[in-house]
Amino acid sequence: MNAKIKYTDEPLGKVEVIADMLPSPEELAFKEDSIKVTISLSKSSVDFFKREAKKHDTKYQQMIRRLLDAYTRAQDRHMTNH
Repeated sequence: MNAKIKYTDEPLGKVEVIADMLPSPEELAFKEDSIKVTISLSKSSVDFFKREAKKHDTKYQQMIRRLLDAYTRAQDRHMTNH
């Protein structure tokens, strides 16, 4: 596996250019409107999210927010299909 790669100046053959599919920096910086709330959660739930957030190098509050957002989206879809 330590073999060196030898680069040449040969033609690449048929090349296909694809459209840029990555979001723009502006889209990445988009921040959804949010409101602050006070909520009491069980210690075990908060401890779980803190552990998982640390494993994934993120913030536990963001994980909780994303979970709630995913839940509400799923419920909205479920309600509109019935």
